[in-house]
Amino acid sequence: MKKNNNISPNNNKTIKKNSHLGGWGALFCSLILLASCNGGKTDNANAQRDTLKTEAADSTVYGKCGEGSMMHTLELVTDEGKTLTFTIDEEQGSDVQGGMMSGDRMAVTYYKTADENIAHKVINLTTLLGRWTSLDKNFTINEDGSIESNVQAESKPYTAWTICNAKLILNTDTFDVLTLGADSLELENSKGIFVYKRQNTNDK
Repeated sequence: MKKNNNISPNNNKTIKKNSHLGGWGALFCSLILLASCNGGKTDNANAQRDTLKTEAADSTVYGKCGEGSMMHTLELVTDEGKTLTFTIDEEQGSDVQGGMMSGDRMAVTYYKTADENIAHKVINLTTLLGRWTSLDKNFTINEDGSIESNVQAESKPYTAWTICNAKLILNTDTFDVLTLGADSLELENSKGIFVYKRQNTNDK
């Protein structure tokens, strides 16, 4: 009895269809693998942000300092593309930390009066970035929300930061920003006041 080696036209179409599916499947798997490799930093940043403790809704407005900003006026181009103007008045409680330079990223809380928006707390996030040192801490605040510890074998290093209601959160610790300047940073919480000095990249 002869073995039937003929393939019917229907079977031939099925084989071609399966080969196409196999090709698409291989391509899909490759894309997933590539995305996993390229997204490693994002996954790591997400993991770092998981260590943050934020329980309250954030009322802070974020954006860039506009060219129309002056000594007593902050023009903010928000992340949503709106342009807002805030009055800076120390007698009404305005507290600006880190300065106001056009193009810098800002975090602002404010309240409204009948006539204007009064800035309550303004933090220049661009000024906040960089390397800060104290007697027992040496860390770098990065733009992506991560923190790098420059102290080997530190038991509880800061790994992530964010802003919530104009307060700085480092891991699970929440701080008021008392002072933020070109080379100084003072933070306060229930445990006390913590003073840091900026360390430039060319410093030893």
